[in-house]
Amino acid sequence: MKIDRLIGILSILLQQEQVTAPYLAERFEVSRRTINRDIEDLCKAGIPVVTQQGVNGGISIMEGYKIDRTLLTSSDLQAILAGLRSLDSVSGTNRYAQLMEKLSVGASDVIAGNQHILIDLSSWHKSSLAPKIEMIHGAIEQQELLEFTYFSQKGESQREIEPYYLIFQWSSWYVWGWCRKRRDFRLFKLNRIVDLSCTREKFEKRKVPMPDLSAEKVFPQNFQVKALFTSECKWRLIEEFGRESFTEQEDGSLLFSFGFTDRENLLNWVLTFGNKVELLEPVEVRKELLQIGEAIQKKYKTEK
Repeated sequence: MKIDRLIGILSILLQQEQVTAPYLAERFEVSRRTINRDIEDLCKAGIPVVTQQGVNGGISIMEGYKIDRTLLTSSDLQAILAGLRSLDSVSGTNRYAQLMEKLSVGASDVIAGNQHILIDLSSWHKSSLAPKIEMIHGAIEQQELLEFTYFSQKGESQREIEPYYLIFQWSSWYVWGWCRKRRDFRLFKLNRIVDLSCTREKFEKRKVPMPDLSAEKVFPQNFQVKALFTSECKWRLIEEFGRESFTEQEDGSLLFSFGFTDRENLLNWVLTFGNKVELLEPVEVRKELLQIGEAIQKKYKTEK
């Protein structure tokens, strides 16, 4: 990508007194004409690049423009590398590591050195998720429509969207785009997308609002829950909802209080604790839980 190459050229110029166009052309595997156009673009962007003809000529940045010979410190590069590696963990490529190599020319110890921050954004669905991310990424760059089947609580539907952003939020990947079926911007969870394909049909880019990803918007607390847990459930409550979600009682039990978005998720979550929890509120959900328990008991009492 051109922007990657421009960043790489700038990094080299900031770390070396002078380089030649043939050197840069070989380094980035492009023609000298392309390098010349890149130098012109850097100049237009306000970077004082100087070219000198002749035997001892070359390309350099104007004297006095830089205080240091490096654009970024080693710590800066280490932090960037951690972020770029996290993107490679889901993309299925080495694109971001290659970009890091361009950024760290002359500082190979950053690439090979000790890494104390390791971020892996992949999931159990990595084999199916990576191709989706790559296809969506390409469609966004080329402004091409995407088609897919989408599964939600409301059922299965066919969608065609104009993709604008890939988003990692709430431990999951989403695509934000204009849905032609709903005639509005929508957020789609990648794990619920199947049969994804790029139509190659171009679309004209719209003015895109950023999605509201606040917890209040994505997970509205429609059900205020109170439940009594045994003490052995403490680790799960802390991990999933935080230490402030419950108060310890005199007998060691845990009085839990939190808000849930929908009834189904609440029921499923409570059932994962078996007999280690008693749901106190909402009363109507407590009754429904009793009915589920009776149905389960009836099913398992039936002899095969």
